[in-house]
Amino acid sequence: MSDKPHRTTHFGYQQVPEHEKVHKVAGVFHSVANNYDLMNDLMSFGVHRLWKLFTIRLSGVKAGQRVLDIAGGTGDLTAKFSRMVGDTGKVVLADINASMLQVGRARLLDRGIAGNVIFVQANAECLPFPDNYFDVISIAFGLRNVTHIDQALKSMCRTLKPGGQLLVLEFSKAVAPGLSPVYDAYSFKILPLMGKLVANDEESYRYLAESIRMHPDQETLKTMMEQAGFDRCEYHNLTGGIVALHRGYKY
Repeated sequence: MSDKPHRTTHFGYQQVPEHEKVHKVAGVFHSVANNYDLMNDLMSFGVHRLWKLFTIRLSGVKAGQRVLDIAGGTGDLTAKFSRMVGDTGKVVLADINASMLQVGRARLLDRGIAGNVIFVQANAECLPFPDNYFDVISIAFGLRNVTHIDQALKSMCRTLKPGGQLLVLEFSKAVAPGLSPVYDAYSFKILPLMGKLVANDEESYRYLAESIRMHPDQETLKTMMEQAGFDRCEYHNLTGGIVALHRGYKY
């Protein structure tokens, strides 16, 4: 029997065994799934829709292409990609969390969007798709919840076609002067209170605030993408750097 200690990773500000993080994250999103869209609107004052619209426009997705929407959750990006690829294309909505996937599938079906969409429960670190398969991969507000970000980026690169692009929309480091202290106060005082009052779940939203602070900053994530095999990596700061959209292309 080995005396070697278990490797740990962060879950918000806590240190937990690596094998436990995926279950803890699953618990958070199982808890917030039904109120996810409402809370996104409240927390961002609706601005998350503009961040996602910018991502969609920058993607340049064309009819007939294959798109993978990782951590696709309730399907707002998938719905837009579905229209862009048309009947000859395909969109895969992938999420590690069954509750989020169920909510997303129900909402897309209610909107009449299903014919060119496939729903897959999958871990971003070991995507169950062929090499060189997708034209575009997106992951919006999901990468910070992954245990091994470097492995996830390599998995995404593997499944992209040569010349295909990855789009990572994620909370990042505020860069606008004077924004950080205001954002910190909002994140750690208002967000958990909002979660308690609206979703009856203060702890999940406290974790979400902490997970944002533990995520790599703009330059660090850009370097990680390059190390995973992406070329021409760049990022766009949105809302003063509170959110950043990273883009990279497969060699």
